[in-house]
Amino acid sequence: MEVVLNHVNDILENILVVALLGTGLWLSIRLGFIQFRWFGHGLAVVRGKYDDPKAQGDVSHFQALTTALSATVGIGNIAGVAIAIHWGGPGAIFWMWVTAILGMATKFTEVTLAQKFRVSMPKKDGQSSGTVSGGPMYYIEQGLGKKWKPMAMFFAGALITMAMISGNAIQANTLADLVNTVFHIPVWLTGCITAALVGLVIIGGISRIGKVTGILAPSMAALYVLGGLMVLFINATEIIPALKLILSEAFNPSAGIAGTGTGVFLQTLLWGVRRGLFSNEAGQGSAPIAHSAAKTTEPVSEGVVALLEPFIDTLAICTITAMVILTTGVWYKTTPTDILLHSGDLSYRTENLNAYEIQSHSRDSIIVKNGIQQGKVLLSWHEVPVKILYEDEAMETPFTGFIYPSENIARSSSRQTYDQLYANAVENSAPLTMWAYKDALGSFGVLIVVLCVILFAISTAISWSYYGDRCAIYLFGEKAILPYRILYVVMHFIGAILSLNIIWEMGDLAMSLGTIPNVIALVLLSGLARKLSKDYFGQKRYLKK
Repeated sequence: MEVVLNHVNDILENILVVALLGTGLWLSIRLGFIQFRWFGHGLAVVRGKYDDPKAQGDVSHFQALTTALSATVGIGNIAGVAIAIHWGGPGAIFWMWVTAILGMATKFTEVTLAQKFRVSMPKKDGQSSGTVSGGPMYYIEQGLGKKWKPMAMFFAGALITMAMISGNAIQANTLADLVNTVFHIPVWLTGCITAALVGLVIIGGISRIGKVTGILAPSMAALYVLGGLMVLFINATEIIPALKLILSEAFNPSAGIAGTGTGVFLQTLLWGVRRGLFSNEAGQGSAPIAHSAAKTTEPVSEGVVALLEPFIDTLAICTITAMVILTTGVWYKTTPTDILLHSGDLSYRTENLNAYEIQSHSRDSIIVKNGIQQGKVLLSWHEVPVKILYEDEAMETPFTGFIYPSENIARSSSRQTYDQLYANAVENSAPLTMWAYKDALGSFGVLIVVLCVILFAISTAISWSYYGDRCAIYLFGEKAILPYRILYVVMHFIGAILSLNIIWEMGDLAMSLGTIPNVIALVLLSGLARKLSKDYFGQKRYLKK
């Protein structure tokens, strides 16, 4: 499955990069770089300066922002940044920044359009789904015309899949992986507990979600940022070298730690854009659904609130994660690791022109002498070939014998069978970020990351449930709400027990399928967004109640 997903994503990722960066640049120019000119106005609106309590909607500007931020400020900030550096090198962070700056204009446009074309929901006794509904599926159908409805339906289906995987299963996977690494709690047990917590909140609909995220989002972001600033204070002398490394590697990348795409500029750019999009969601079409619930009669007023998101999420929080990882140097270091021969973090790779290519499987046994692998196919942990394998946890006895990939076992020369070996190996995802915090802050750093992963993962899954909820209503009506929510909770558990690589590949595929139709609509409707913004700012409509 991983190989198939890899091939499909290889095709779509180039289209995605061009579509996202091109659309962001086009909208920035057409809207007069609104992300710079009206950034301050967005801050004023979110503070409640221009609130109209009588306006139609379900949540305040602030609650809409925190609901959207709870979905965006999440695993992408902790695990996604680490993955970008692991695969694309430090230069990938520069392209995350570019994605965020251009994404501010993209986010403004999609949220403004979502507010413009949102629809009222019928009020029913006991109805908890909200009084309004909006998002790309509505502005595609109503803004472009009925003939575009098939594309609107395709987007809605893709976003449901995205909600199930990117906003839900990946969160559960990262949380379960980290809890297992730190506390050795089985991933299935963590999955059961967090699925139950998510289910308890989402059954209450957007009102309950808004109340929960209004508390969780600011608290968890403040805790994580404070911890990151402490790490950077301790490693202050490494900040300037780290920034120089990001800039130099952005255009002239050297060998990445994972070895894939060594020296290839496009790989660095792709990983920066992919993880940047996953983190701030600009152009993805998800955040407009949360912002559609804001109490306002002015679409642009919510658009300027939304353009704050990529700044907070990527330019602030993701940058702190990147700097913590780079200043501590953990991204290229190894640590004592249990090499589980059945783990999804394990792969087999062959060296080709100083880069390692993944193998779908390796039927042949691998010979190991005194801990060193012989031959071209190499056992790898987090895509990096392991140098020396040991039989014992203390790593005093090098392993000699055979590894049988098809059976997920190793057999020593003395005929003893092992289902795991030991080695010094690189880390990736949330455990890599945790290692960076631990390197500077000790056990307190571990506590910060573990607590933030728990809060980020749960709050993101809660917020994303609402996105899929709106799409399910659009496609199937109100009767689809309960079945969707049940399936969502089940998928949270499934995500916790799947392997890291497969779940992220599935998430990238769903993200691409949903993003492409949305950016097409944004380009075609950019003239309307420009007209609405000129009218709003030109007539100072924000001063009129």
